[in-house]
Amino acid sequence: MSEPPAGLGRTRFAALTDAAFGATDNLGETHALLVVQGGRIVAERYGQGFDVASTHHSWSKAKSITHALVGLLAGDGKLDIAAPADVPEWRAPGDPRGAITLDQLLRMSSGLAWVEEYVPGNPSDVITMLFGEGQDDVAAFAAAAPPAHAPGGFFYYSSGTTNIVARCAARALDAYGPDFEAFMRQRLFAPLGMASPVPKFDLAGTFIGSSFCFATARDFARFGLLYLRDGIWDGRRLLPEGWVDYARTPTWQQPGAESDGRYGAHWWLDIAGPGSFSANGYDGQYTVVVPDLDLVLVRHGATPLDRKDALKDWVAEVVDCFRAAS
Repeated sequence: MSEPPAGLGRTRFAALTDAAFGATDNLGETHALLVVQGGRIVAERYGQGFDVASTHHSWSKAKSITHALVGLLAGDGKLDIAAPADVPEWRAPGDPRGAITLDQLLRMSSGLAWVEEYVPGNPSDVITMLFGEGQDDVAAFAAAAPPAHAPGGFFYYSSGTTNIVARCAARALDAYGPDFEAFMRQRLFAPLGMASPVPKFDLAGTFIGSSFCFATARDFARFGLLYLRDGIWDGRRLLPEGWVDYARTPTWQQPGAESDGRYGAHWWLDIAGPGSFSANGYDGQYTVVVPDLDLVLVRHGATPLDRKDALKDWVAEVVDCFRAAS
């Protein structure tokens, strides 16, 4: 494990990390922990069977990568997030879904009927989309969902909306499958030095942006650093000015909304204190951006759903070690 910076509460930090990597069922398995502060790695540790070269499942962290891809295309003038989304299934005259904008999709406020459920045996649109009848064309499956609420008036986290967004990006570029992957590598991964990502596509050629992009912990940290640096890398602006601020601008959520917390635009908010924002994935995958500490934390593992809140508390505690040292 890399040496944490001087002044860090080492006893507390060591206890937190030892517990996460130890033989305990409190957080499930931790496969990787990486902390970058001031642009350099200050802590790095891997679980048994994993190392610096291991690739990890993004799960829904891929949603934040999708946000970056939309930003690139918006900067090119190929997408307008305030305009109705380019979804062929919604073009019939009088279809209320035709008014849904990319912004509303990115903010999980499309109003489409959807069941985002991960418990085996329970009704689940996301499981059917990824592993059942929808898997060959994930965007078409999601776009077939009927309207349940007025666009913009109801928050509900939905992997289906992300895959609709991913197809909108492909349509804007007129690039699918390998051609869209080439765009991802040329415009996003290569400039950041991300050599490990493996994005997955369905048979229709749509990037499964809701769930599937494998990468090393260091490469996920590079992606987090892009957002920590306001979309600038090595002095070159990659994401449009204001795009990172858009990601972390809170989305309106109705009282009592089913949610893991406050949401921005394909990024979660506040996991490590006010001002922090994060890419979160199933089973406890996290890339956490903490601007006030100039810090990015990456955690990968396999944490049961019933321990999710305990893991979020652990992430906040780890970051707090650095806050106490600053």
